[in-house]
Amino acid sequence: MITIDYDNKKSIREAFGKELAVLGAKDSNIVVLDSDLSASTQTKFFAKEYPERFYDCGIAEQGMIATASGLALTGKTAFAATFAVFATGRTYDQVRVSVCYQNANVKIIGTHGGITVGEDGATHQALEDISLMRGLPNMTVIVPADCEECRQAVDYAASIKTPVYIRIARNNLPDIYPQNYKFNPLKAYTIKEGKNLTIVSNGDVLAESIKAAEILSAKGIDAEVISLPVVKPLDTETIVKSAIKTGFVVTVENHSIIGGIGSAVSECLSEKHPTRVLRIGINDTFGQSGTASELLKYYGLDAEGIANRIIKAL
Repeated sequence: MITIDYDNKKSIREAFGKELAVLGAKDSNIVVLDSDLSASTQTKFFAKEYPERFYDCGIAEQGMIATASGLALTGKTAFAATFAVFATGRTYDQVRVSVCYQNANVKIIGTHGGITVGEDGATHQALEDISLMRGLPNMTVIVPADCEECRQAVDYAASIKTPVYIRIARNNLPDIYPQNYKFNPLKAYTIKEGKNLTIVSNGDVLAESIKAAEILSAKGIDAEVISLPVVKPLDTETIVKSAIKTGFVVTVENHSIIGGIGSAVSECLSEKHPTRVLRIGINDTFGQSGTASELLKYYGLDAEGIANRIIKAL
């Protein structure tokens, strides 16, 4: 079991922004676009180092995605960043036609995903972005859970020439993975072995899921915990193998239970190894204003809420 310092939290957005600047030094073909939110998305680090390769498109997200596609089709690696709710919802037609249909080398970075956007409220809390992006042909969907995983995911995105969507949380997160962790786009990562049930999670609620497993362990319930950073393409092998072992799978996500990892895992198991699945997430509703911690507790996505749902189901 990985030991996590839950009180030592770091900005995953800052990790993204700084890694983008590092990549900019290595590859002059990388360009970055933002929609007047560089201080929030943290693309400001790239903008400071490479102003000639940074494009502030203003509050015109649809134009930003179309421009990113145009730059990609001329040979650039284009990173386009804004809040997740705008990056996927306001721009869906452009992402679908200009990026995915043309299989353009565009990396869409959606920051501030999920209810942990907090006080900005329902209009800014993307709870369907993963569903929108995983339904598109040619799109890879990644949801990192800590700073190191985010850095490696950004590196991976830059290394391939196809569309990628990376969802990044607003809230600061603890380090989860060991120092030798290597992001594998084709494999999920088993954080803890278990025999009574399987918890599959990613993003900012992975830490809560791990803590929930610790609560369950104290009650004699042995939970396996799997990190699923890559929602598409899905590592079906790891999920099926764990489902065969435990016989009960729980998905935990800061997203609607419709279309996210709950749906992806259920689809996988219904075809390959029918298994009971409990989906923990946002139950087909909009969010509301509140602090990140208040909202996680209200929607049952904090460690205690997750553990209680699992105990009730068992």
